[in-house]
Amino acid sequence: MKKKVMAIALAAATVSSMMGASMVSAATDVANNDLAYKGDLEIMHYSTSEESEGNGGSDGFRTVLAAWNDAHPDINLNENVLANAEYKTQIATLAAADNLPDVFLLQGMNTKAWAEQGLIMDLTDTIKASPYYDQYDQDYFTPFKDGDKLYGYPVLTGGTCTVVIYDKAMWKEAGYDAFPSTWEDVEKASEYFKEQGIDTVAFGNGGKWQANSDFLSTLGDRYTGKDWFQSLIDKGGAAFTDEAFVKALTETQHLFTETDIFNEDYNSVTNEDAREYYISGDAAAFIGGNWDESYIAATLKDSDEEKFNNIGFAVLPQPADATEDPDSQNIGLGYAVAINPKVADDPDKLAAAIDLAQEITGPAFSTYVAENYALGGLTKTDDVDLSKFDQITQDFYNYSYVDTTKCEIYDSYINSAVWDVLNTDLQTMMNGEMTPEEVAENAQKAYEENY
Repeated sequence: MKKKVMAIALAAATVSSMMGASMVSAATDVANNDLAYKGDLEIMHYSTSEESEGNGGSDGFRTVLAAWNDAHPDINLNENVLANAEYKTQIATLAAADNLPDVFLLQGMNTKAWAEQGLIMDLTDTIKASPYYDQYDQDYFTPFKDGDKLYGYPVLTGGTCTVVIYDKAMWKEAGYDAFPSTWEDVEKASEYFKEQGIDTVAFGNGGKWQANSDFLSTLGDRYTGKDWFQSLIDKGGAAFTDEAFVKALTETQHLFTETDIFNEDYNSVTNEDAREYYISGDAAAFIGGNWDESYIAATLKDSDEEKFNNIGFAVLPQPADATEDPDSQNIGLGYAVAINPKVADDPDKLAAAIDLAQEITGPAFSTYVAENYALGGLTKTDDVDLSKFDQITQDFYNYSYVDTTKCEIYDSYINSAVWDVLNTDLQTMMNGEMTPEEVAENAQKAYEENY
């Protein structure tokens, strides 16, 4: 073990010293460092050519990976590329056999268990020594931490699960220059919209997961703050029965059962159904994820240019009794580039693996996806020229990556056995048939039994 730790430290120092090389300005150029390693290096990922069609993150990943490969002709980069679903199955099989590739993509929900089993390298010092460290968006590391230790470089692009999409003109008519920042004002506005026969906010929880992913994990952050959820992930003492989280459940139940804000059928329709209410003008706003925004924007751009130009974006309003960050929205990177600890047996190979991890998550990648897709990744990109995109795309980029703060998407972590219980109970609670306390107690029981 001591030999491996020393090798890791040496490799990290080697990479840091090599980073004097400067990047060329082109988006697909990587830092061309003079690596000592000559030999095979394996990487396993799921950015297939099919996956990359219309997917900015996968296209950027493939593009920068190819640039790194071209920059290091003496390294034989072996890519094992599988479709997403197959990748998840295969990487789990390899982990169970302690036969993981040199470099691979790690899901956040596997971090803690695989770290405890010694399957993934502790990259804490290596990441902090990266020449790009000051440009990293630190919030993205949460899924890949166990305590204070970091086990991967967050990869691909981040997308929000909670954005309020609203019609600026409709809210202007209701007397608001922008979507309200408090739920009290949204309740007041609902009186006007109800008189017009319009739902104030469209929402769909027919699949049960939407209330968790698209609502509670942001609203919960307003009550608990970010340390609470990290403690839940780390088994650090936080509990679903903590007062702050119960308050978030109580507010959720209040908003859906005791106000006229949402469409009456919110628990039976999906987010796809609910966004149609917004598109048709039957709702003045909609709450969903980045995939919903893409669909709404594309649909309205083709069918209703005026309504398209009136699209606005806002964070969830702040509850009156919440004391944490009022500008948070849940956004994350579900995978990170991880390294097999066995690679540390060869310091030169480890230096190459670290260099690869830094480049496919670094400025070359972030610049490429920003300039070509108006998306963002781990490395912050300054002064990106968004002028070639329409105003709505620019506004959503700023909403996602610039003007808001990040919190975690609950069900990207822990495990499905816990969330299946919470999601089912949430739907029941939103029908008024369970108390917030009962929901919290059931979730905590599932957490203690399954995590």
